[in-house]
Amino acid sequence: MQDAFITYYQSPVGLLQIAGTGQFISEVLFIDEPEKITNKTDGNLPPMAIQAVEQLIEYFHGHRRIFELPISQEGTPFQQKVWSELMNIPFGKTISYLELSHRLGDPKVIRAAAAANGRNNVAIIVPCHRVIGANSQLVGYAGGLPRKKWLLQHENKIAHGVQTLF
Repeated sequence: MQDAFITYYQSPVGLLQIAGTGQFISEVLFIDEPEKITNKTDGNLPPMAIQAVEQLIEYFHGHRRIFELPISQEGTPFQQKVWSELMNIPFGKTISYLELSHRLGDPKVIRAAAAANGRNNVAIIVPCHRVIGANSQLVGYAGGLPRKKWLLQHENKIAHGVQTLF
């Protein structure tokens, strides 16, 4: 794909790899091993890459609550439904995996919903970090629980002016 890009942003919670095309963002992943970085651009980033980095910077500075970027990630129809539902969780709020399954229309899909949540490749922008376990327990985050905790505290502080109990 001629206009595909991969770029990086050093966020407060670690290095992020951002990938996509001139039309959409397909990945925002945490990079724990910087030596594996591969740059797949010719040095000229498309406007979509620049917008993604700018919006992430705004998010981390507390000036952005909603991302305005087209997203495209490959997945089953069920995964797509889960990822779409994640986008409905308000900034500064959390829901449980059980509530997520109810929102999907079937409380019996709780494990499948959790698995789909874990396969989200667009961290932060598709806010899978806003889904927590029963009794407000922090569970399951591909970026690691310390990052999940930081993101939730960051959003709660911006939204409500307070620190959470996590």
